Amino acid sequence: MSTTTIAPQALTAKDFATDQEVRWCPGCGDYSILKQVQTIMPGLGIPRENIVIVSGIGCSSRFPYYMNTYGMHSIHGRATAIASGLKATRPELSVWVVTGDGDGLSIGGNHTIHLLRRNFDLNIMLFNNQIYGLTKGQYSPTSEENKITKSTPFGSIDHPFNPLALALGADATFIARSMDRDPKHLQELLKRSHAHKGASFLEIYQNCNIFNDGAFEVFTEKGSKMEETIFVENGQPLVFGAQKNKGIRLDGLKPVVVELGSEYSASDLWIHDESDFYKAQLLTRIFDDPRIEGHLPRPFGVFYQTSRPTYEEGMARQIEDAIAKRGPGNLDKLLSGNETWTIR
Repeated sequence: MSTTTIAPQALTAKDFATDQEVRWCPGCGDYSILKQVQTIMPGLGIPRENIVIVSGIGCSSRFPYYMNTYGMHSIHGRATAIASGLKATRPELSVWVVTGDGDGLSIGGNHTIHLLRRNFDLNIMLFNNQIYGLTKGQYSPTSEENKITKSTPFGSIDHPFNPLALALGADATFIARSMDRDPKHLQELLKRSHAHKGASFLEIYQNCNIFNDGAFEVFTEKGSKMEETIFVENGQPLVFGAQKNKGIRLDGLKPVVVELGSEYSASDLWIHDESDFYKAQLLTRIFDDPRIEGHLPRPFGVFYQTSRPTYEEGMARQIEDAIAKRGPGNLDKLLSGNETWTIR
């Protein structure tokens, strides 16, 4: 009797969409990010039942409802902790954390940095809109100084976090930045994040058009984008400008903007190297306020990538070694301990 093998049907972006009504404010940048994630998922070649989206609390945290995969809408700031536990126990799963600048860097900041230093093989997407959107417009850990919001009517006196510098300080093995309004670039960095073996940290500039509209307009609008951003590529010089006539070179350890022409050429510029930890520290610190004269353009792309053993691999080896040396163990014996009493 012959048997017929039916090949699995190729998935499309629509297969990763659910029947749930997407409920973000019209014009929210989250729509674009959701679209790009659904677009790249089929190309990863992972069955939907092996993908898990874990979120915390915030506007971005509705993400699991709209992805036709497994998911968990967890508690405030704890998405990274829950994802860590999931990856430790089910290392074969593709785990994605969706968080925001408030959820991931304020109440959840502690869990975020420890996930990064432990290097679980999962992906963090941090939606940065520099505001608390779900609670209707309070300042966040990434809001600029003097920001007037409902919770800072006289202006914020807090100094903001630089998310990528924070991630690098936590020894993250992959850090990158993209934006909601550049779909092709965001898709590429999502794929790069997934391909990385270890914890990937992708900051995504996301516009909150209700409570902080235009926060990143200078970086996203056609009229200013080419002059105010620099898209780094591994092995390529740092060139920018509408005419590609400007670049960044290092004057010692200080990045400076130069005009390309008779005095400087592309060969004189800073060549981006994703594996250079020390230059990555300089690159993350190019975080100038674009309103200040003489500021540097804001970098986008993969800032740094390195290899380091993952936490779940180390844990599995430790368990295997313990079993090899001591046997499989006995839970009842462990719980009873060595000190017992017989009551007569």
